[in-house]
Amino acid sequence: MTARFDRRLIPARPDLSYEQALWKQGLFLIGGIDEAGRGAWAGPVAAAVVILPSSAGIPPSAEMTAVLPGVRDSKQMSPAQRDFWANKIKSTARAWGVGMASHQEIDSLGIVPATRLAAQRALAQLGDAAEYLLLDYLHLPEVNLPQVALVKGDARVLSIACASVLAKTSRDAVMIAQDGIYPGYGFAHHKGYGTAAHMAALARLGPCPIHRLSFKPVQTVSRSKKQP
Repeated sequence: MTARFDRRLIPARPDLSYEQALWKQGLFLIGGIDEAGRGAWAGPVAAAVVILPSSAGIPPSAEMTAVLPGVRDSKQMSPAQRDFWANKIKSTARAWGVGMASHQEIDSLGIVPATRLAAQRALAQLGDAAEYLLLDYLHLPEVNLPQVALVKGDARVLSIACASVLAKTSRDAVMIAQDGIYPGYGFAHHKGYGTAAHMAALARLGPCPIHRLSFKPVQTVSRSKKQP
């Protein structure tokens, strides 16, 4: 299901309102899930899941938000902030996992099924099995767990925001490594997203082995390179 959403209800920073409501129902293994790289032209799509500790029952929201005060939607954070808070999230979380789906799987399956596959792989990393999932506008029909997809979940729900940070930092690390393997494209800077610099590199060099050939901008350049 997808929860109805009123943009006026976005908090100043992500909080534990959703997690607390579930804790009160006796559900303590709440997995927040988010992805990174869904719109990129190259590289994998990443997904992460984070289960935050519920402490001794039902703590006030201030308790965990005070431990992770700088965590928010990863797109609103600098690279240095994301790296710092990723380490803090990993040491604070009860459990966490990161999964990826390759560019080949994206081309073969489509981006939405590939994103779901990455999320399933993240869930498989958990030592503690989740009891309930909170997702940033994504459904996992293959996962037999109660779940809710939330619009702007990474701006509203702390566990989803944490997942956003882990997915982003994990994928960024992959793309920085790929920059050394495929120089000239600028992967360390734009991480495979559709920037002007990336388009210029594509036009000059053509697609490399980690480009998503099913994505229209890459297809267009690929076809032009094949023309005599």
